[in-house]
Amino acid sequence: MQVLQSIIDAGNTVIWSYLILILALGLGVSFAIRTRFVQFRHLGEMIRLVTGRGGKKKVSSSDTDAISPFQALCIACGGCIGTGNVAGVALAIVAGGPGAVFWMWIIGLLGAGTSFIENTLAQLFKEHDEKGGFRGGPAYYMEKGLRKRWMGIIFAVCMILSFGFALAALQANTIAQAWDAAFSVSPVIMAVVICALAAAIIFGGVKRIGKFSEAVVPFMAIAYLLLSLIILILNYDRLPGMFASIFKGAFGLDAVAGGTLGAAIIQGVKRGVFSNGAGQGDSPQASAAAFTTHPAKQGLIQAFAIYVDTILVCSATALVVCTAGEYANSTLEGVQLVQLSFSSLVGDWASSFIAVVMFLFCFTSLISNYFYGESNLAFIMRSDKFRQAYRVCFILMLFWGSVSGLSIVWDLADLFGGTLAVVNMIALIFLGKISIQVMKEYEAQQKAGVEEPTFQVSNVPQLDLSQAAECWQGKKEK
Repeated sequence: MQVLQSIIDAGNTVIWSYLILILALGLGVSFAIRTRFVQFRHLGEMIRLVTGRGGKKKVSSSDTDAISPFQALCIACGGCIGTGNVAGVALAIVAGGPGAVFWMWIIGLLGAGTSFIENTLAQLFKEHDEKGGFRGGPAYYMEKGLRKRWMGIIFAVCMILSFGFALAALQANTIAQAWDAAFSVSPVIMAVVICALAAAIIFGGVKRIGKFSEAVVPFMAIAYLLLSLIILILNYDRLPGMFASIFKGAFGLDAVAGGTLGAAIIQGVKRGVFSNGAGQGDSPQASAAAFTTHPAKQGLIQAFAIYVDTILVCSATALVVCTAGEYANSTLEGVQLVQLSFSSLVGDWASSFIAVVMFLFCFTSLISNYFYGESNLAFIMRSDKFRQAYRVCFILMLFWGSVSGLSIVWDLADLFGGTLAVVNMIALIFLGKISIQVMKEYEAQQKAGVEEPTFQVSNVPQLDLSQAAECWQGKKEK
């Protein structure tokens, strides 16, 4: 086990300290410049699509297993709003000091542009599944856009191992820890509860996953944000010092707060990518399953998810933890440090509240994780027998994650997640120009006064999509 841990640690050091840092920041800056900061220019359009008819457009009855753009957003938010936003943020602050929060914000703002690129690609290169819906994601656009199926298979395998198994186990682990700390519920009991509930949902297919996420995700995010806001208001006198520690720590100017400049940057980028998934390739799978009239619409909707994830939910956790200051003296980490921070500011009842919220956060995440794994399994082999076997293995991983140690689970999740992020970001280097052209075509229709732009491959003749974008060939989507 010690040898395995050493190998995992070495792999994580190379991937997260060098490759991810360079690729995430490099792509974020590059796409921001090339899209003229689409994540800021079209913020109003994102909100319109999420809250208006563009975001909640009804799914055609002929697309029996398709989901709405808003459901795709909720699945993606359900996937990224979880352990990373709460336990992951606490770990980043412990390892990198308050300054890690600043770099988490930076990677979130840059990552929104990267998210637009990858989710637009997912819509563009999606395909019909056997139930009348859609499937797609990085593995699919690597095969169809880059003509490199082997690259797609590498990504798909890493996605199954990371999101389909390791990260799902991590979400279950966080739930079990939180409930053990708040209610003294045995991890074994929680493991049984988690597995039973998960099985009831995942065996119902993508429509049931979409409906579950649509119902739960908005509620859980709003409840968590409201409590965090109330805590910050009640402790307004601590806010100036808290923000000072974040900005000083971000540039290595406050050694007292803990963490070095390098640690702050690495931890901020690491947990930022881990949490919001920008460039990691998870949300494109949900985007591809959505019914929409233009690929850029789903790209904008999923870019907005980064704001919800990092700028709102991650910030809520970070500001409360930094305000409480418990990270400097406590030996606790992860979700239990968050529980201690909330409780120290408003009372012991907050620990129970966080346990309930974490159940919702992490449970929706692990359901999304299952969906991502299944989508990639279908890319490798389209057999219902393998799908059933994957479901059984997924449930067993949830049980194992609930009762296992935290360290090895986090490290495995980091290793596989980092590997697939590297593969996806390399693909985005070559395919990003396609999303930019699709964005320009969308904007051209807007300038021409088209209220709801629709997409046809012929609208962008400069792109070689004749053999790729099968769901958009020669006509508008149904």
